Amino acid sequence: MSVKDQIRVDQNFQETPTGRLFFDSHSAKLTDLSGVRLLRCGVDTVRQLYRGLIRPEIMALFEKPGVMVEFAGEFWHAGRVGRDSGYQYKLQNADLGFVLLIKNFNAKLEQIGPHLKIEVSPHAIDALSPERLQERMDYYAAAVMTHRERNQCAVHLALDLQGWKPPVDLVARLHCRARTHRDISGINEINWATKSSVYGRGETSMFGSAGGVQLCIYNKTEQARATDKLDFWESVWRRRDSFDPADPDNYDPEADVWRIELRYHHSVIQQFASGSISAKTGEAIETDSYAAFSGHLDGLWRYGLCQFKLLHRPGQYEPIWTLIRDDIRVDVPVDSLVDETEYKRYYKTSRGFSGKNVELFLGNFVSLLARERVGAKTAFDRLKEWECWPVIRDHYAAKDMSERDLYKHIKTLLQERHVRWGRAV
Repeated sequence: MSVKDQIRVDQNFQETPTGRLFFDSHSAKLTDLSGVRLLRCGVDTVRQLYRGLIRPEIMALFEKPGVMVEFAGEFWHAGRVGRDSGYQYKLQNADLGFVLLIKNFNAKLEQIGPHLKIEVSPHAIDALSPERLQERMDYYAAAVMTHRERNQCAVHLALDLQGWKPPVDLVARLHCRARTHRDISGINEINWATKSSVYGRGETSMFGSAGGVQLCIYNKTEQARATDKLDFWESVWRRRDSFDPADPDNYDPEADVWRIELRYHHSVIQQFASGSISAKTGEAIETDSYAAFSGHLDGLWRYGLCQFKLLHRPGQYEPIWTLIRDDIRVDVPVDSLVDETEYKRYYKTSRGFSGKNVELFLGNFVSLLARERVGAKTAFDRLKEWECWPVIRDHYAAKDMSERDLYKHIKTLLQERHVRWGRAV
């Protein structure tokens, strides 16, 4: 079922694409959004991935975890990280705004592999243009590894606004287009936390999968205050609140700021890079870096607000969703390519028999593992060494399952077989 917008009108009730009054012809109800202050929409997080061979001298930096080390002309805190990150070590410099995650858990040290992920904090993103930021990340990557090549990026886009807060029935009215039968509601996971220890008195709503596209709505003022970042964000809001030309200084320090954030996993960015077509060349955009993709962030923002739909009633958008979809531009100092690009995700799955056979294979594979009492970690490591691993990985990636999600899926299936069949398997 298609979803339609309410009619936008001005104060004289004349239809206009920039009106802040929204008219519902079905109920004759008028919604006034003139009090909504759109402060800033920008990039909150950048993660750039790389493949390569780790330089031998890099591993010496982690001989004594928890100490300060010198790297690339700066001092960094060296340490180990949890397995959930997918990496074993990190170099962190919060002043510069960079964290380098090094040595992929699932790749051998002495071989070329996806051994580096660079995470960039908001203040570094705010201070550097996409080109300069990419140069800095590439510089650090070259210092970590040889045979370096970029391996796609991940981004989080965040809109900060005042004069609006999520409705109490947000979960009931937030819908997402389902792509698979297992995700019939379109919502992979919902976390609703009130009076959170992290977010103070704020509420946080999360929709979607962290390994795909995720929507988060939360009280940014409370979160920034809890993490001692409020001074930084207030300086950004005062400097960047430019969506209302009639009132460029519309940040109110006495009112809470709410954030609507879209988080894109690097596998989804790759799908856009492979499937989106340039109107000028007729070819796929095929980007592999944050700098190259930065001109497409407006397209990413619009896509996300069509993927996740806040409905006023069935078949009709809530007015705030129309406003932030149509009026928002992502604040990056590059020319937007949204009007020159046809955005589409390309799912790299083989046609015909392979999708069904992949799932049949995995079921039989797990049954054999259970019979031989093989653990999930060992099983997953062996699976990744198999020549057909790319087909299996891409099949499940199309279902918004990351490698970590697939590992957990195999682990769950193994536990189920052990419990149901015991040693009879």
